Amino acid sequence: MRKFLAVMIVGLVAAIQPSTGAPSDADFLARFAGDWNGKGKIRIRTNMAPVSVSCSVSAQSSETTLSLDGNCRGMVVVSRRIGVSLHTEGAGYAGTYVGSRTGPAGLSGLRSGDAFELSIHWAKPVNGDRQARMRVELTGDGAMRMITIDADPKTGKNVVTSQVELRRG
Repeated sequence: MRKFLAVMIVGLVAAIQPSTGAPSDADFLARFAGDWNGKGKIRIRTNMAPVSVSCSVSAQSSETTLSLDGNCRGMVVVSRRIGVSLHTEGAGYAGTYVGSRTGPAGLSGLRSGDAFELSIHWAKPVNGDRQARMRVELTGDGAMRMITIDADPKTGKNVVTSQVELRRG
């Protein structure tokens, strides 16, 4: 009986103690809010050379949502709207990605530390299929990175199709 009572007391104390773990989803999402500017490289197709781009993104968040909306421009060749819209769904996230000429793509995935690890489901085939991956991460001290990775249809190897490094302001 004493052992049971001791276990119950330890459990109650642990339940009352404030958590020192990872920030809540609301706190994490709020860290993305604001205006971001930066540079990166994008590939129209996995077999094409990357094009340098300059990007600006505005982010808004709530307790359960994140919205990134912006543009990337590179030379005369590329001017593209980019956007990520996510909402909490169970233990993960779901939403849409805008950036491909095929139209809005579906997103689903999880938070991993300071990043979202997301699967992309394109509206139409891109690079031979409708699947790719995206990582959106806070890299520290007011910086964010957005990366998309797709498989090359000829080699099957993963290719970074876009990588944009952004800073606040």
